[in-house]
Amino acid sequence: MRPVSAHPLKILFAFENPLPSTEADAEVFVTTARYLASAFKQTWFHVPASRHADYNAIAVLTGMPVVRAIAPVRSAALRHLLCGLTLVFRKQFRNADLIYTRNLWIAWIAVKFGRRVVFDHYRPWPDQIPPLQLWIYRLMCNRRFLINICHSEYTRQKYLALGIPPDKLVCVHNGFEPRRFRSPLSLENAKQAIGVSPATKTVVYTGRINRKKGLSLILEAAKRLPDILFILVGSYGDGPIETVAKDIPNIRIVPWQPEEAVSRYVFAADILLIPPSSQPLAEFGSTVLPLKLFSYMASGRPILAGDTPDLREILKHEENAFLCSADSLESLTAGIRTLIDDAGLAERLARQALAQSRDFTWEARARTIAAIIENRLCSVPERSGTWSRAQSRNWLRQSRRWLIYLIWRRSWILPPTSPSTAGAPQA
Repeated sequence: MRPVSAHPLKILFAFENPLPSTEADAEVFVTTARYLASAFKQTWFHVPASRHADYNAIAVLTGMPVVRAIAPVRSAALRHLLCGLTLVFRKQFRNADLIYTRNLWIAWIAVKFGRRVVFDHYRPWPDQIPPLQLWIYRLMCNRRFLINICHSEYTRQKYLALGIPPDKLVCVHNGFEPRRFRSPLSLENAKQAIGVSPATKTVVYTGRINRKKGLSLILEAAKRLPDILFILVGSYGDGPIETVAKDIPNIRIVPWQPEEAVSRYVFAADILLIPPSSQPLAEFGSTVLPLKLFSYMASGRPILAGDTPDLREILKHEENAFLCSADSLESLTAGIRTLIDDAGLAERLARQALAQSRDFTWEARARTIAAIIENRLCSVPERSGTWSRAQSRNWLRQSRRWLIYLIWRRSWILPPTSPSTAGAPQA
């Protein structure tokens, strides 16, 4: 990648969680940073680590020198707080022209101490924690806050609705690592590699196995389709999904796997499944355009997913995937049966998704972001509006609803839709 400008900048990437990590947020931030690093004159990676951590391993993982955050590895709240407060004492912070972060607190600290900031995150924070709205508005309207890189148009629209200037917001989707698919296995060979008969039809899910992923619907579908093997990869123990699955003979639960092993299961799929449930987005707010989507597209296997707002940004029904009605068991089972019985349709969808996946590599994402940063540095900041009385009323109304939900459900994340709050006290 070419330098961002004629006078390449020095950039400090600030991550608030320990490495290495199997979490999706770590993969997104670390991989984007590693590819972006070549666009800058000098880069550092600020991260919390124990005194005995393998700094060389972290440096290899990130592809740049490591700056140890003065923050404890344990106690997430204290770690996040101190990652921001102590960042300003690091000479790399003072030498950096730009701070790149996924943490709002770190972004605010950096802006307050005169650094320009790029923020890169997937969550629609104004909707999920409404009391933060005014603070977020003022932060992102600051002239030193260059850009909010949203991982989906769904999230970008939430910030636009808050009144953030459009030139401060851009949607750049996530990606995948092509090297994971350089040695693809045939469907038959992949099935044999994981101990499944080539004649067995398979539906495969990879990712964390928990109630937040909408997997309960998959368990019910398996009961209705006993001739199909459902393989769920990513178990961390005996949770509620694993407990129920024990009594369903055509479900195989597989423990969490390293990336090279996961690819064997992906290649062994007649159908790759993103649970067609509104629950992850609407109830928990924890999954917006799941990261697995992009590697699924690159695998050459047909994808079945839910017809939800975030997924529709990438997946088109009967163009590059088969979309089912969200939360409908009948639609899910019918979709699985359609793809199993219609090999021509399945092959066409897989081929189209594979062709489109070339636009969603991590390198392509970094190249897009580098161009955005260059453009923002060269442009005149748009003047922001004023926080209106209508915005204040809406802010207070949503904050009151959030507080009631926090007390009722003990959850910090306010769901974006009313069905998930059915039965809750009304604000």
